[in-house]
Amino acid sequence: MSSAETWAQTFATRGANLPGAQLPWLAARRKQAIERFATEGWPTSKSDEWRHTSLATLAQQSFLDANDAATASVKRPYSDDDKDHWLVFVDGKYMPGLSRVGDLPAGVTLGPLSQAFTDTPESLEALYGSDTDGASTSALNLALASDGAFLNLSRGTVVEQPIHLVFVTASKGSASFTRNLVQAGAGAQATIMEHYLGHGAGTSFTNTVTRLNLDADAHVTHLKLQREDAEAFHLGVIDVQQGKSSVFNSHSMSFGARLARHDIATAFAGEHCQTLLNGLYYVDGKRHVDHHTLISHDKPFGTSHEYYRGVLGDTARGVFRGRIFVAPGADKTDAVQRSDSLLLSRLAKADARPELEIYADDVKCAHGATVGQIDADSLFYLRSRGLDEQLARHVLTYAFAAEAIARIESDLLRQRVIGAIQALAPENAALGDFA
Repeated sequence: MSSAETWAQTFATRGANLPGAQLPWLAARRKQAIERFATEGWPTSKSDEWRHTSLATLAQQSFLDANDAATASVKRPYSDDDKDHWLVFVDGKYMPGLSRVGDLPAGVTLGPLSQAFTDTPESLEALYGSDTDGASTSALNLALASDGAFLNLSRGTVVEQPIHLVFVTASKGSASFTRNLVQAGAGAQATIMEHYLGHGAGTSFTNTVTRLNLDADAHVTHLKLQREDAEAFHLGVIDVQQGKSSVFNSHSMSFGARLARHDIATAFAGEHCQTLLNGLYYVDGKRHVDHHTLISHDKPFGTSHEYYRGVLGDTARGVFRGRIFVAPGADKTDAVQRSDSLLLSRLAKADARPELEIYADDVKCAHGATVGQIDADSLFYLRSRGLDEQLARHVLTYAFAAEAIARIESDLLRQRVIGAIQALAPENAALGDFA
């Protein structure tokens, strides 16, 4: 039995018991999605979108159901005096005992998707997505997603405190499928941070999709921090639709997993949209991280700034493919795209492929990419000031990464990212003096 057939059999066993199975529209989409995956299977390097990232090893894995004992060992990720909002999921299952949602403004709904299927199913159908969205792996997510977060912001509502969506993999050899839906009404504002964490699970698989719809003048900041275990596989999709004059700021921070693939796409459905896609990945060993981005300037007067930075050591590999599409008539588009990679080893490798596809005349678009090593003169200068070679290299590495970190608007969230970088190795604690 092939891997695709195995997952189809998994759906045949579990599909009727998934949350929302009672909704005809959802049952139909799940059935269509698993049929698509069973037909197409895993993406391969024959596809241009997957040329540099092979899922062959992932396809060979067998995954187990979650272990209740492992799930029970997870502790809440926040302190008593923390004022933020937290939804915690362990092995794909919502954990109310580990979650905490404070007082929310009237007109804001925040909770697990499994509950929304019962409480407000009518608010999910248009936002949920279809089996034709994205790669076959996204179809697999649609078919098997067991839970996730649902955030609905009514017109003009503002959530002051960050909303944290925490996804912990605790069971060895387990697979988790989660789907997050965000509807931001006209003029609404929120900051969302997704955390993907390992809890000693070893080989595991996370397949996650986040879909956001921003109405006119909405402003959403989204940060994703991926630091799963060294043998984990992570496939993540963020899909955004933007209305007139909306603002979407994305920060993708990838520090873990054996293989991590991040797809981010945003489409401008109205004039004067603004988007920032900011990314940083920091990987070593044999790890592989791939960022694919697409910004569709479908309307005039859109602005997009895209900056990705990667730090790669040992035999790690980083991939960046960014595409900016400017539709006919999307005049006055202003788009900048840049990818920079720092190699800490002669065996590390970075592939960068920035792309512009422009069908309008009155635009300002630019793109570029660099791949390099630590500057020898800068290293010599720090050594001459008394730093040993290891600390000097860490300082220069952090300085390279700091540009991406500085773009994070929230001081609190920025400190969380700095802490994650410092935790990559004990000696990085010394970098606190330079943060």
